Order: sequence, then C-alpha cells, then structure tokens
Amino acid sequence: MEEKAQNIWFVTFVLTIIAGYCDAITFVAADKIFSAHVTGNFIVFAYQMIKSADGDSWIKLLTFPIFMLAVMTGGWISARFSNRHFLLFCEGIILLVAGVMAYSLGYIENGEITWPMYLVTMIVVFAMGLQNAFGKLFAKETFGPTTMMTGNVTQFALDIRSFWNSGFKDAGFYSGINKGLITLGGFLLGCLLGAWVGQLFGLVGIVLPGVAMIICYYSTKASSPPETKS
Repeated sequence: MEEKAQNIWFVTFVLTIIAGYCDAITFVAADKIFSAHVTGNFIVFAYQMIKSADGDSWIKLLTFPIFMLAVMTGGWISARFSNRHFLLFCEGIILLVAGVMAYSLGYIENGEITWPMYLVTMIVVFAMGLQNAFGKLFAKETFGPTTMMTGNVTQFALDIRSFWNSGFKDAGFYSGINKGLITLGGFLLGCLLGAWVGQLFGLVGIVLPGVAMIICYYSTKASSPPETKS
C-alpha cells in the first residue's frame, strides 16, 4: 500500500511536469499551439483570426481531431495490456520520436512557420492525448488531472478554505495541500522548463519529456489488472 502511494506521488509529479513542459514548448516554439490543454487553441485560433490575415490559423483546429484520435487509441491500448502504465510508455516513445524528427528535419527556429514544425507539434498533441486518456481511464493512479489544472486549482482553493473552518485539526487538510502542491507545482515547473528549452532549442527539446516518461514507466511498473474504466 505504501509503495502504491509512493508511485502515485511520483507519477503525478512527473506527468504534471511533462504536460506543462509540452504545453509551453509547443506554445513558444510552434506558433502558439497548446499540445496538452488543447481547448486553449480555440482562443488562439479566434485571436489570430481577428488580429491577422494569417492563413495558417486554421491549423490550431487540427489539434482537436488528432487529440480525439489519440484518446481513442489510448482506450484501445489500455484494453489490451494489463500494465496500466504501458500507455505512458507509449507516450514516452512518441515524444522521443517527435524530438528525433525535429532534429532530423533540421533545427526549427523559433517563429519560423514550417510544415516540419506543425508535423512534430501534432505528434506531441497525439502523445498528450494518450496522457489525457490515462488520466481518465485510471483516475486513481494520480492525485488528479495532470494536463488541465483548472479543476486542481479549484480543489486546492477548497482545501485551503477548510483550514479556516477546522484549522490544523483537520488531517485531510495536509493531504489536500500536499496533493495540490504536487500537481500545481509540477505543472508550473514544467511550464518554466518547457518555455526555456523551447526558446533555446526549439522543438528538439521534446526529447526530454520522452526520456522522463520512459524512466517513469520503468520506475513504477503497474502489473495489476486494469481497474474499471470511468
């Protein structure tokens, strides 16, 4: 039981860092595209439509069918493998492939709009779709959603409010605060790292979360049968 709790802590922290990292690096180095929180692309698409005559704005909408395809693929994979974390292994491989492709297609300069940039970005979107599927199918494997922070911020605020009612007497307060710090802190750290690496190296930096995800997989193999899907 203690080992499982440690796994949840570690997996949550790694996944939130990776989601924040991928969101930031594609936003900074790939024409302001969100790869993890894809609904943000609605706003970017609308903004670019009214602010410029850029004909590439529609590509932001392409993230949605790719994301949905990834989620469906994630459901298919999870139904065929007993190891719940195998889905994360697949995500890591895809991120590694995306980084290698970015390197092999040539250094993608920040701000340079090219087809390799969009291709690599959509592969990252697909990988993030697998992570979203993992969070939905196996909700108990993490402290909360690892790619969308709005719900986590809401829960964190409610946990803080409970302090005013019960003070330090409420043992659940500490648990809620710790979970909030892990999820929100991990995502913020990932955003900072992704923005920095994206500014320096462009999309080639996507290899880093790929390596991290594979390390996470081999560090926390979950061999028990899949739990009931939600």
